[in-house]
Amino acid sequence: MKQLLLDILPSSSPTLINFVPGRNIELLQTIKNILAGDEKEHFIFLWGKIGCGKSHLLQAIANDYTHRKLNIKYIKCDALCDGDAEFSEIMDSDYIAIDDVDRLNSSAQINLFNLYNQVRDEGHAIFLVSSSTAPAQLSLREDLVTRLRWGLVYQVYELTDEEKIQAMKNHATGHGFNLSEEICTYLLRHGQRDLPSLIAVLNALDRYSLANQRQISIPVLRELMLTTA
Repeated sequence: MKQLLLDILPSSSPTLINFVPGRNIELLQTIKNILAGDEKEHFIFLWGKIGCGKSHLLQAIANDYTHRKLNIKYIKCDALCDGDAEFSEIMDSDYIAIDDVDRLNSSAQINLFNLYNQVRDEGHAIFLVSSSTAPAQLSLREDLVTRLRWGLVYQVYELTDEEKIQAMKNHATGHGFNLSEEICTYLLRHGQRDLPSLIAVLNALDRYSLANQRQISIPVLRELMLTTA
């Protein structure tokens, strides 16, 4: 049964429509302005806890630009070695996203520093960077941190428990099943609390209940969580 969770894929691609803003209304409007071509600032830094929605927003813009057949470059920093290949030949991109910049090694930091300077002097791309910490707390090269603070800086706030419950219910409704407040509360108390993990469990719960022809309930959820522990 572990494969029920291990094989879960996102139910849909990240978009602004399926992003739950919570206290991030101002940031969401800035992102919409970017997509509409109404944002003058091209450098934007997003920071916040794991699971708060940073990657969702970076990928939502990438998906929108891709649908419009524009050039994008999305780099997930935990997959980098030295960054040479990832940071090369992207000056023609309309959108550059560097996710989890705080994980860059020393070589990749130099490459990103040079890329920032290039885009500033020659490029036209929208440049979004994410991190788990604010710029002032980054353990990166000082000159790179200075570049990262060039433009707008937004903290991405995690959803409150009430907002997570509403997001879970909305997700369930959108996928054709009912979800009680009791199940949402149980998940928040006994599971991983970030929204992507919560949604993954809901997807697994839906599949598990259908496979066993049982209604979604606390006993069924407990059984699922025990078999995937």
